[in-house]
Amino acid sequence: MRIHLATDHAGHDFSRFLVGHLTEAGHEVVDHGPTSYDPLDDYPSFCINAAQGVVDDQAAGIDALGVVFGGSGNGEQMAANKVVGVRAALVWNLDIARLAREHNNANVISIGARQHTIEEATSFIDAFIAEPFTGEERHARRIRQLFEYETTRSISGIRVDPARLDPSGVDPARSAR
Repeated sequence: MRIHLATDHAGHDFSRFLVGHLTEAGHEVVDHGPTSYDPLDDYPSFCINAAQGVVDDQAAGIDALGVVFGGSGNGEQMAANKVVGVRAALVWNLDIARLAREHNNANVISIGARQHTIEEATSFIDAFIAEPFTGEERHARRIRQLFEYETTRSISGIRVDPARLDPSGVDPARSAR
């Protein structure tokens, strides 16, 4: 399997370890950076490039997944999820790693490198890669709805009211509470 990696300075050391671990496990690793430690680097481009690599490979019929990580994993997940077709899951334990694939067919995993030991994070990644999507109709239907909304801003037969959102994506009724 091809694995696309991206991080920021907080995950740079883990990235070096992970390239070796995944390669040793028989995976082809594409490292989208950074290539050197820079405490002022910006993760969005690295993570977006990794996520786009996953989508492009999957569209070409190549078995591929992505791994993005940084201090908390939150920003890296948000960046990856900006790519159409990516379902990036923030993972913090083995059950969530497995469920992200099994129920959501996540194609990118995001981990907080400062939140876990190397052993823990590696176990999450290995579990994520090994877990297949169930393909159950209820899960597949929900994934189709997410993709439909992502590409059309609507879901057929379901009321989604984007007019309720201000340009920042905040629901004014909820922010007034």
